[in-house]
Amino acid sequence: MTRSRAQYPTASGTERPHEVVTLEGHIVDSLTLAKVLDRILAFGADYELRTIAVGRTNLDETIAELEVSAPDEATLAHLLEELQAYGVNRVGTGDAHVTVADRDGVFPLDFYSTTNLPTSISIDGRWHVVGNPEMDCGLVMREGPMVETVPMHRVRAGDRIVVGSDGIRVATPERPRHGLPFEFMDSEVSSEKPKGILVARVARQIANRKAAGDRVLLVCGPAVVHTGAGPDVAQLVRDGWVDVLFAGNGFATHDLESNVLGTSLGISVGSGAPSAGGHANHLRVINEIRRCGSIAAAVDAGYVTGGVMYECVTRGVPFVLGGSVRDDGPLSDVYTDVVAAADAMRAHVAGVGVCLMLASTLHAIATGNLLPSSVETYCVDINQAVATKLADRGSHQALGIVTDVGLFLRDLTADLGALER
Repeated sequence: MTRSRAQYPTASGTERPHEVVTLEGHIVDSLTLAKVLDRILAFGADYELRTIAVGRTNLDETIAELEVSAPDEATLAHLLEELQAYGVNRVGTGDAHVTVADRDGVFPLDFYSTTNLPTSISIDGRWHVVGNPEMDCGLVMREGPMVETVPMHRVRAGDRIVVGSDGIRVATPERPRHGLPFEFMDSEVSSEKPKGILVARVARQIANRKAAGDRVLLVCGPAVVHTGAGPDVAQLVRDGWVDVLFAGNGFATHDLESNVLGTSLGISVGSGAPSAGGHANHLRVINEIRRCGSIAAAVDAGYVTGGVMYECVTRGVPFVLGGSVRDDGPLSDVYTDVVAAADAMRAHVAGVGVCLMLASTLHAIATGNLLPSSVETYCVDINQAVATKLADRGSHQALGIVTDVGLFLRDLTADLGALER
């Protein structure tokens, strides 16, 4: 293993830990380089920009080489681990190292913790691309050689797990370069954005990605129904714009309640007035769905005749409902085992090119953890902290649109309806 170390003396006169790293891509116009330098200083570390070859046009990549020094080895290691989320790679680390797992469901010590960025592994001096980028996983080396991400609970004794950070290279996260000016959204998430323009551009991009054969994933929270946007989502499913749905017990329950009894949390979806005994409406609907055995069975029996879940069943759109400890019932289709729910979601993310996260915090973050950075992700919420939290958890590709989700979906449905598919 080759590491670059420079003589950066500390106050005691000892050598200051140091590493040479590289960063390449569209790192200037995307402000990635500035974010990296800010992060270094935030750690109390220092940097020296050794070389930089700046791209002459917005289509050209920039390559920078930095010397990073920190007060101690632990700080440097932690810093380099965080910088890798921005596409920063160490220089001259040789091949990746592997250790055999000694038990099911447990990584070896010092396992490499993945990002959602495109990742390559050096094996016998050759780089091999990891086929399924996903954050917060490990890397398992298969025959071929082939390297895959693997969540902790799927590790099996005897698996060859990549450890340390040698021989690992990640690509710099990219902004969308399809000519849609979302750049002004990257600096901060704010409610002071021109929503109509943003919605029209999201609609156009969904249409473009669908035309290219990509799938569209919707992640919905209960507020989608409470704000009166359930019929808009149902129309999106009916018109073929949605390929898979992730939600929780709450969203599905209130969608079903609103279509069977005309209320959401006991409030009339037509007049906004509370209904007598309405506090129990959602429980009565859950009870009848459980009596039928499933949402699909309730549709077949004629108990459910409209709404998002109805359209998913009749149009063959797969859905995953992940439960929580707060769930009433829950509905028969809800995964009450969170690990099983995450695995069910993993089974549907292949081929997804666009993800719309609608008024959901926990399900949005859970979905963001599963998606590679190449998926165009739009987080729509009235609370800007949701979009900020999503990005802070590692989904740097997520673009926040701070607005009422009902208004957003009304305009999106209209814009998509006006486009030729």
